Amino acid sequence: MNLRLRTIASREAAQGTLALLEQAIREAGAGPGRTPAELAQRYLERLGARESLLVVAEPKEVARPLALAASAPFEDPLTGEVQALVVLLYTDPSIRQRGVARGLVQELRRALAARGVTELLARAAHNDDALISMGERWGFVRTWELMSAE
Repeated sequence: MNLRLRTIASREAAQGTLALLEQAIREAGAGPGRTPAELAQRYLERLGARESLLVVAEPKEVARPLALAASAPFEDPLTGEVQALVVLLYTDPSIRQRGVARGLVQELRRALAARGVTELLARAAHNDDALISMGERWGFVRTWELMSAE
């Protein structure tokens, strides 16, 4: 399958990605009390920020996205420092294991750098060794641990 990558920076341009955004959110485990549709709309409302970009992979023959990488601002509540954070990374099962996710993240980093955003954060669930290993192969390094108490 021959794919093209397309970077989306505005809510209007992202409307054709809504179904894929919702699927990605569903697979990522939507937060309690909110539907994937609500969370997708919430993300799109914030797409204008410098740290927010959406990169989609779609067949060259038709504009039907099959994979995406989405970033959003992450603000340190103490220092106010704002960095870009990968909030979604999704590929349709039919195109997995082909380097599409890596290509999406590389394009996301390139497009963010063009906006002056040089650092990209990513998160992984505790003990998700596969995701952590993948991130490390792509050049991400562990910089701090986040803990929660419930």
